[in-house]
Amino acid sequence: MVVMKKLKTFEVVFSDPSKAFYCSGDKVAGNVVVEVSEVTKVSVLKVLGVGCGKVEYAKGKQKCREEIDYLKYEEVVHLDHQTGAPDGSFTLSPGKRYDFMFGFELPAPGCLVSSYCGKFGYVRYYVRAVMERPCAPPQHCEKSFEVEEPLDINTPDLLAPVAASKQKKVSCLFIPDGQVSISARIDRKGFCEGEEICLTAKFENSCSRIVVPKAAIVAKHSYQAGGRTKVLKQKLTSVRGNHIISGMCDMWQGRGIRVPKLQPSLQGCDIIKVDYVLMVYVHIPGSEKMVVELPLVIGTGPFGGFSSRTSSVSSQAGSLRAPSDSWASFPSPPPSYANLSSYANLPSYTNLPRVDRDITRTPLLHDCDEDEEEDGLFMLAPPHAYPLPPPYSEVDESVPSGQQVIQVF
Repeated sequence: MVVMKKLKTFEVVFSDPSKAFYCSGDKVAGNVVVEVSEVTKVSVLKVLGVGCGKVEYAKGKQKCREEIDYLKYEEVVHLDHQTGAPDGSFTLSPGKRYDFMFGFELPAPGCLVSSYCGKFGYVRYYVRAVMERPCAPPQHCEKSFEVEEPLDINTPDLLAPVAASKQKKVSCLFIPDGQVSISARIDRKGFCEGEEICLTAKFENSCSRIVVPKAAIVAKHSYQAGGRTKVLKQKLTSVRGNHIISGMCDMWQGRGIRVPKLQPSLQGCDIIKVDYVLMVYVHIPGSEKMVVELPLVIGTGPFGGFSSRTSSVSSQAGSLRAPSDSWASFPSPPPSYANLSSYANLPSYTNLPRVDRDITRTPLLHDCDEDEEEDGLFMLAPPHAYPLPPPYSEVDESVPSGQQVIQVF
């Protein structure tokens, strides 16, 4: 029996280790680095590019399992500066570093799906090197790489608004107790991580209970194997509204929900699906919560357009920047009172103190639309204190006349 020592170094190194992920059509290249501690004869050295999806979970005593392949590549690599034997074998000597170069292109768009790792399944891509030696079992090493297929959210389907509504009748011991209704709407369906979803919703409560409106972004992971489907839901982020008492309603006008950092929607895989929904629901005490789901698609590319809310604000701002059209219809301001000749001849106003523009003014109301340099509405403070009233005398009636006079100032 011949005992073979382990290889000193046997690893796969990519040409660009800093590259985070690959896309369809990209080239995956690198080297297989080999170092031995003794003279080793190698029959063949193969490089495999593998991409596969797998689902496995238990349903009672039955195990559900499904696999699908997305990438299969095989290449026999050789050393450029060393000639091998006629049978293709070659010998490696200790004290040297051997680099076997490899490279292959990923399939065209539509043939791959993005990498994924979940609780009951995964989609994985890796490069495996297999070394076959005489009288020894094959030895292999591998290194994974990420694949991310681009998902553009700037398509007409994903830019269209999404709306839904629902009503639920509430009862107590088979006695009708009113109903609760939800109407929800978002401006578009496609978003990227870091963006804010503007939710417009109306909640009406006509039952006798106090309800609480809520909204959350939920991820749905679906695993299909053996003709069965297993769904795993995960709440990512949520917001909560105020309590709604009986006979009242609540309105959300552009309530913001920020998309957290998460994996884009997984599309194109037959055994694994990752979908996202904006779940708008109402918590009803003593009854099941009423849920309205608005589908979401999380993409890889940034949003390149404007939502309806942003465009409307932009249009309003644009109209304010064009004073030639919008301000021309306004009448001219009234003349100043200082220009009236009769103002100077009014005797009843000649003794009033004049107001200087340099005096301190206390702000009363600011106009939100005016510039910061312009003056708003102010309350004018008096330039000086009014004079004191003239002194007068008080006579104490309890004292005989002419004996005591109290001077008051």
